[in-house]
Amino acid sequence: MSSATTAAATPEVEKQEEKITGYQWLALLVLILGTFLAILDNSLMNVAIPKLMAVFGSTSTEIEWVVTGYMLASAVVVPMGGFLSDRFGYKTTFLTTVIAFVIGSILCGIAWSDTSLIVFRIIQGLGGGFIMPVGMAMLYQIMPRSKIQVAMGIWGIAAMAAPAMGPTLSGYLVDNFSWRYLFYINVPIGIIAVTLGFIILKETPKRAGLKFDYVGSILCMIVFSTLLLALTDGQSEGWTSLYIVSLFFISIFSFILLIWVELGKDNPIMDFRLFKNPIFTLSLAASSFVMISMQGGIYMMPIFMQNVTGLTPMQTGLVMMPQSIAMAFMMPVAGKLVSKYGVVPLGILGLAIIGCTTLELHVLSQQTSTHWISGLLIIRGIGIGLCMMPLSSAGMNTLPNHLIGRASSVSNVIRNVMASLGIAVLTSNMNNQATQYGARFNESMSSISPAYTDLQTNVVNRYLELGTDASSAAGGVVGVLYGLVQKEALTRAIADTLMLSAIPAFIAIILVFFMRQKKKKNAAAEESANSDAQHHVMIEM
Repeated sequence: MSSATTAAATPEVEKQEEKITGYQWLALLVLILGTFLAILDNSLMNVAIPKLMAVFGSTSTEIEWVVTGYMLASAVVVPMGGFLSDRFGYKTTFLTTVIAFVIGSILCGIAWSDTSLIVFRIIQGLGGGFIMPVGMAMLYQIMPRSKIQVAMGIWGIAAMAAPAMGPTLSGYLVDNFSWRYLFYINVPIGIIAVTLGFIILKETPKRAGLKFDYVGSILCMIVFSTLLLALTDGQSEGWTSLYIVSLFFISIFSFILLIWVELGKDNPIMDFRLFKNPIFTLSLAASSFVMISMQGGIYMMPIFMQNVTGLTPMQTGLVMMPQSIAMAFMMPVAGKLVSKYGVVPLGILGLAIIGCTTLELHVLSQQTSTHWISGLLIIRGIGIGLCMMPLSSAGMNTLPNHLIGRASSVSNVIRNVMASLGIAVLTSNMNNQATQYGARFNESMSSISPAYTDLQTNVVNRYLELGTDASSAAGGVVGVLYGLVQKEALTRAIADTLMLSAIPAFIAIILVFFMRQKKKKNAAAEESANSDAQHHVMIEM
């Protein structure tokens, strides 16, 4: 009788547990604010680099460390997020990192030189690196598993809305106020997030007695700092230079040592045993390929629009913004759809859209309308929004709660590395293709062709109209022709690179099919387990 009563009550209890409570919605809001804060700051910086060069009188190589220093600092601390959250609680860890990020932002705002700004950006990165992985892991501690896809979709709005606003907001602040407001803007948002967090968030259970993995942490820092530094500086220093080759060697050797050390520990900082879970491994691989493919549009298109079509950073941001809005809009929609149809259909559809639209950008030319580009990017954004969060969370959903923190740290650091790898490969390909196209165009040009003669006549007449003497006007033809050749070479190089960036999306589709096969096996095993449980209950009754 008691067994029957318990069995009858179970569905009702499960149904109550599946509802998202008011506290959970408010906690989600706090996590969204924190995530938005960290991602917005990063998207503000790229547009402001020329302004910072002018303010501090720095070279491009020196000022790039404002971005590189933050990236390296945030990357090396990401693996520690899981341990700190388990040891001290997710609320404490999340709020502490947001406070550290806000303090770093204030210090950056009062920087007096490029060196001080770089140092303060590293401090800011030490806090900012934790925010996203800890926030993602905390979602799994707060939300019921049946609603996690919806929650992840809503949380993902912050990840998409911040890059949408970043370039436009950065251009506005730099043009109308001061570069210091790029950092001061973080302070009120951070204070609101911390205040609401202290009031709303509940502390998660702590795992006392955990020992910090010092050896693993040091090796992680060496592996990811040298790898990201090599990927960042490879193009400027030369991929075969002693400096870059040494960085890759140190990174690979340290990574092999890291695997050997971590597999022998009970509580490793990087838990490689997670990759025994096939769904987690396939999910991470597929979402990493999406990260590489995303860089084709996010990184290459601003270069095209600013260097070829002549748009300002703010105008470029306005062209790119609809894509990010489409991504943000689709995130919660995808969360609802994945609960109904599963990860595989959404993953395949989203990846197919990403691949096909990125492939379509191969037809770019100097005459391509920005409206056409914006429209195609919107469709592309819908594809990214459909598949990004479902693929990212599919593997996490198969893990128990006590492994979520470690899994979030591992997945975030790998995706960051893959994004950096994508940028490095695409940039290298773009530069190589531009050089080849430039050489090919120069070889095919003839000074006796009718086209060259017409160009020469038009350019000389234009120079004479502007008051230039005849000899200078004749010499200006070479400069104009060189500029036209370089612009056309860059346009074709970007188009070819965009075609290359579509390949990872199609590879990810294959990985999603493997997830489908695994899912069927898991479903069969689960059905068998349920059948055994029902049989056991019937025997007891």
